[in-house]
Amino acid sequence: MKTMSLFLAAVIVMVVSMSAPAQDSVFRIGMIGLDTSHVIGFTRYLNDPNNHTGCRVVAGFPGGSPDIESSINRIENFTNELREKYHVEIVDSIETLCTRVDGILLESVDGRPHLEQLKPALKAKLPVFIDKPVAGSLVDVLEIYRLAREAAVPCWSSSALRFSPDLQKAKTQYGKVLGCSVYSPCALEKHHPDLYWYGVHGVEMLYTLMGPGCQTVQRTQTADTELVVGVWQDGRVGTFRGLRSGKYDYGGTVFGSKSNGPTGGFSGYDALVAQIVTFFKTGVPPVSAEETIELFAFMSAADESKTRNGAPVSIQSVLETAKKKRQSQ
Repeated sequence: MKTMSLFLAAVIVMVVSMSAPAQDSVFRIGMIGLDTSHVIGFTRYLNDPNNHTGCRVVAGFPGGSPDIESSINRIENFTNELREKYHVEIVDSIETLCTRVDGILLESVDGRPHLEQLKPALKAKLPVFIDKPVAGSLVDVLEIYRLAREAAVPCWSSSALRFSPDLQKAKTQYGKVLGCSVYSPCALEKHHPDLYWYGVHGVEMLYTLMGPGCQTVQRTQTADTELVVGVWQDGRVGTFRGLRSGKYDYGGTVFGSKSNGPTGGFSGYDALVAQIVTFFKTGVPPVSAEETIELFAFMSAADESKTRNGAPVSIQSVLETAKKKRQSQ
């Protein structure tokens, strides 16, 4: 009788365990660079159980750039908030961080250290999202994607503007996009190519609507304004207006085959973070390396046009120059 009772108890335990819902394991995320408000915005969304992301920011490496005021003056507060409010473990090296996590958010506000900060993640075979800007030069952008490809590690980058619902809707609601004119804030930072620092948001909007295939770029700069004109290989024209006075805002106009209309503007980080979650779960980047490389080549070509007093500069020429420079290093 006692043996029978033990047998029945074992069967009951087995049945209950089989019928109980399995607890999905949490995808652990590590952050490199805690000197941007993005680390708080992203963590707030990812670690909120109501969002059911299946992901959680669990560790962070502070990083920081002493020669950029907006980095060094904010890193302590952001680091403390992650530690105290979100219970994120703060570690003293990227190598240690990589042992704690399943994927990486490379968040350093300064693009210059991104290449070196990425290398331990690639060695650890961890998928990576790289926040804007991808790097501090087109040479480093090319090297980042080359190393990721060779390591067979998925990585990508994007501004949050790309996934704003109104901008995504504008890609199709006016018919085929025949051209567009977008605008965004465009503060400058002396250690980066002019548009890399903040104009990248507006250029990301431009590429979201126009797609890749730009051939030449011309730029006009004044103290308060940037105006960059791109001509695509099919003859379409897209423009970016960078704002340094008046109202700092995001928006634009789409010129479509059926009608013309507004692009919409910034709608927060949630849509981007949702894409990051899908990326970590699937390993498939939602934005190709080729498009992002061209986008940064567009901005580098704009810098070259500036040095040539607004003359048109081909994107292919700046890519070839950057490739030669990379190969010679």
